[in-house]
Amino acid sequence: MISRRILRIKVLQTIYSFYQGGDSDISKSEKELLYSIQKSYDLYFYLFLLGIEVCKYAESVINSKKQKLLATETDKNPSLKFVNNKFLEQFKENADFQRQVNGKKMSWANYPELPKRIFTTLEQTDEYQAYMQKASSSYEDDKKIVAFMFENVIYDCDLFYQTLEEMSVYWIDTAEFIIGMVLKTIERYKLGFDSSYPLAKMFKNDDDRDFVMKLFRRTIAKDEYYRNLISENTQNWDIERIAFLDILILQTALAEVECFPEIPLKVTFNEYIELAKNYSTAKSSIFVNGVLDKIVSKLLEEKKITKIAEMPNQTEKNED
Repeated sequence: MISRRILRIKVLQTIYSFYQGGDSDISKSEKELLYSIQKSYDLYFYLFLLGIEVCKYAESVINSKKQKLLATETDKNPSLKFVNNKFLEQFKENADFQRQVNGKKMSWANYPELPKRIFTTLEQTDEYQAYMQKASSSYEDDKKIVAFMFENVIYDCDLFYQTLEEMSVYWIDTAEFIIGMVLKTIERYKLGFDSSYPLAKMFKNDDDRDFVMKLFRRTIAKDEYYRNLISENTQNWDIERIAFLDILILQTALAEVECFPEIPLKVTFNEYIELAKNYSTAKSSIFVNGVLDKIVSKLLEEKKITKIAEMPNQTEKNED
């Protein structure tokens, strides 16, 4: 499933585009929001397809070595452990995976250098060499090397991110989170699963879809109200000089605080502080934290909002 963090990122980006584009058609922006989430979900399947393409490239290397004029015994009788990876062999038969890949004609064919780079890097790691030197490998060993490839090779591959930028403007900012989705799927997969095992859905449930749409609509609908709250609580600041993205982050956070009493304040605070760290200025997280704390404290005191949790301890880990 697409995590709530990614959903918040997509809402914030769409709100930013809505204001920057000067288009007052909210329905059009809503469609764009859902499309951007769908594209992130597509990346989940593209990543598994990339893992399979890396195996195919490894097999092509083996076949090429066999054809050498002075092929060694190792060249002639190579280990097929990785190219016959039990997990990937099982996964590529998954019905959900096949439906998505074939239905959308997903392919890495235009980017042959990427599987090559990933395999070349992977085969030089101690983990891969230890895996290949084992006399035999278990299903769990095969899962572990694939997980290692995603977490330590693909995750750190500059060419991977460059390729994503070329392929889709919707991918680069959420790629690391989608890799996390892939790793969770690998962890859950078992040897006995058949092709009907359901993969992660785009939305966990209807609540997540409702969360996205309601958060987006409320942030825009109460724009003036939230900006007034921000202005009233930043009296030493000229609101026109506050980073535009900081204002949008605060507006979206306030919409979440107001609309979703079931989401603990600590979760909302932590999430939007992280957004400020990752997408705005160096000092934005401190600014957003301080202003949000001030506004929410007043709203609680005035009983204008009701929440199920106390004000957050910022050291707590987000569990949303």
